[in-house]
Parts: sequence; C-alpha cells; structure tokens
Amino acid sequence: MLQLKNVSFTYDEPVLKNINMNIKPAENISIIGESGCGKSTLLKLIYGLLHTEGKITWKDKELLGPNFNLVPGEDFIKYLAQDFDLMLPLSAADNVGKYLSNFYPVKKKRRIKELLEVVEMTDLADKKAKLLSGGQQQRIALARALAKEPEILLLDEPFSHIDHFRKNKLRRKLFAYLKEQNITCIIATHDSTDALAFADRTFVLKNSKIYAQGTPQELYEQPKNHYVASLFGDVNYIPVTLLKADHKKSDKVVVYPHELKIAESGIEATVSKSYFKGEVFLVEVSAGNSTILIDHHEELIAGKKICFKVKDGVLESRIK
Repeated sequence: MLQLKNVSFTYDEPVLKNINMNIKPAENISIIGESGCGKSTLLKLIYGLLHTEGKITWKDKELLGPNFNLVPGEDFIKYLAQDFDLMLPLSAADNVGKYLSNFYPVKKKRRIKELLEVVEMTDLADKKAKLLSGGQQQRIALARALAKEPEILLLDEPFSHIDHFRKNKLRRKLFAYLKEQNITCIIATHDSTDALAFADRTFVLKNSKIYAQGTPQELYEQPKNHYVASLFGDVNYIPVTLLKADHKKSDKVVVYPHELKIAESGIEATVSKSYFKGEVFLVEVSAGNSTILIDHHEELIAGKKICFKVKDGVLESRIK
C-alpha cells in the first residue's frame, strides 16, 4: 500500500498541507483540481523529486526525497512529466527501449513491440522522435515509462497532446493494461474523462488540501459543492427558491444541464443562445436573475419563451 501521512510542501507559500492518502496496489487514482492546486507537486513528492516533512511509504518502506538520495526517484516508480524528455535523434522504438537491458535482445525487442502496440505506435517504430508530433512523442514517452514494469506509475496530464479521436481508445487500452499488470497508477489531470471513466477513486485538491474524495460516481452524483461539480464539466448553481417555491432558505443547489428538461409548464425562462454539442444542444436561458444551462435535443432561437423543470429525484438528493 502507498501511504501518505501529513505530506506538505511550500515554495514561497504553502502548496500542499497535511495530505493523507492510502492507495492500494493496482488502484487507479485521479487527482483533480484547478490549475495551481498542487497536483503536479504531489506527484513529484511521491516520486522523490521534492522533500516533505511528512512521510511517504510503499509496502512499509519509507520513500525518502532529495535530502537523502543523491539521485532522486525510486526504481520501482516511473514518473511521466508534462515534458517528455525523449532522445530526439533516436527512433521511437529506441526511446521505448532506452532503459531495457541489451543482454537479452530478443526479450527487449518483444517488450518494445508489446508497448508500441499498447500506445498504437507500431507503424512509426523506426521514425526518429524529433520527426514525431507532440501527441506521438507523448505516446512514446508513456510506453517508455512502462518499459521496466513499474509498481507505481505517476502520470501528469498524460493525454494532453493526443488527438481527441485517438485519446479515448488509448485510455481504454492503457488502463486495461495497468490493471492486468497490477500497476498502481496516480494521474494528475484536468480531463474529467480520466477522473470519471477510469479512476477507482478521485481526490479533489483545493486551497492546498484534499477538498473531497470518493469514487468518481459518488463525487459526480453527490458533489460537495459547485467547485467539485464544475471539475466534471458544465454545471448550474441555482437558488433553490427558483426551483422549489416553498423552500424558505437562501441556499443554492448544484444541477447539471442534463438534469433539467424543457416542458410545457414549469419555471419560465427566456432563451439566450444555443450551443451545438453533437448529441444535444446546450441551451442557455435566463430565469429570474440566473443564467441556466439546459441540455435539449434541438436548437432554440434566442428570445424564445420557454418553461423548464428539474428531473424527478434531483432536488431531493441534493438539498439537505
């Protein structure tokens, strides 16, 4: 088990304060939060690039940082930063096999081929890294991080340069591979798909601390507040009195656009604009003093008067 106890770090001001985590072997953890909340710093602390006064252990062995190790980092941990650190004159295949032993050439070649297939780069194995696109370089860096079969894989925005049409398939293959190989993975990400679809648990960072944690489904369906919900995409933060006339408190409630529906009767609103999202339109409306987003199956023209409702069960689950 990877354990973090009272892990803190300060640059000119505190970045992380008293972070505590228990992460099981082969668990996939996502770390999310706004820019500057400490996601990347947390990965660097686990890897050993930065020193903390707290304690980090893996299988009861304490992981010591640069104050104790001449060469920071642990052999059984691989850390993929946002800069890929490839050897640009070498081919894609040679970069993947950079740290693999040459004493077993057949085994090395087989391992490189396996990893190139995971990141879908087999066809470009012989192409020099300097001639690859940013997304292709990122996939090669990811394969190289896996080459020596780490026990822990730390990923910092690992899909940020990869084309959207390729990204989802790559994620499915990668996270399936990590589960098969029992590799613990911690991913710092801005992408809600990484947090929702592939994580076993998600930690939300804010104000230097763990602000919320749980399974992706728990955090999405019962967000602690507007900040947590907004990390997963568009969200409304609506006065409860607008949705529930008999509510006496001035509370606000989190409601996702798909949890609202346009109806023949209900809350009166005026359409401001419609945004095409593919399967649905995101309709922006004005109701009272609030701007509200609603998913709808067709475009609505600006100025149109409509009514909308909250889908059954949503308010009951969110209003305490």
